[in-house]
Amino acid sequence: MQKNTQDVRQTIIDACLWMNSTGLNQGTSGNVSIRTDEGVLITPSSLPYEDMTPADVILLPGDGLSGEAIGPHRPSSEWRFHAAIYKERADIHSVVHSHSTYATAMSMLRRDIPSVHYMIGIFGGDSVRCADYAHYGSQALSDNALAALKDRTGCLLGTHGMIACGGDLKQALWRAGELEALCQQYHLACSIGEPHVLTGKQVEEVRERMETGYGVWPKA
Repeated sequence: MQKNTQDVRQTIIDACLWMNSTGLNQGTSGNVSIRTDEGVLITPSSLPYEDMTPADVILLPGDGLSGEAIGPHRPSSEWRFHAAIYKERADIHSVVHSHSTYATAMSMLRRDIPSVHYMIGIFGGDSVRCADYAHYGSQALSDNALAALKDRTGCLLGTHGMIACGGDLKQALWRAGELEALCQQYHLACSIGEPHVLTGKQVEEVRERMETGYGVWPKA
């Protein structure tokens, strides 16, 4: 587990700036967190990323679920699902949430992403689930996100956006980019016809190859 340092706080800011520069997010709609030895570091609410300094990053001490926040601002309105994910999943140490264009469009359809491409395997199964809709920042949204992330490292949030998780921030950002690309590809394929879906056996074969180091599987 990483220590709560200025450098770790800066990596959160750098990640936010990168997401906006690549189109993976816009404005202050997304949020990023890292699990540390002192608790959960998370972006503050409604502060432009270009104005953010390491001191502006908020610490949610302990498991992050008490509602206590240490810092000069309010934590992201989505702090509940960040903290809840860490409590439930020992394998996850960073969470990225964004309102990227294609993932958000798919979430508006309330549609799971089936195994239309083998890269679905990096999210832990043969689909990326879409969570039921709930108001942003609510306990219901946190509960819905946890259900959609069961045995998965990414999901859509109904009529909202996406969540991508990783063993570290680099892996979480990678998955976020891949999920947005997958949603874009699925959208384009559906506009032409009915995409073919890989079988469960085919997806499992892909995952086995990835986990043994073949091709695209960056380790945290």
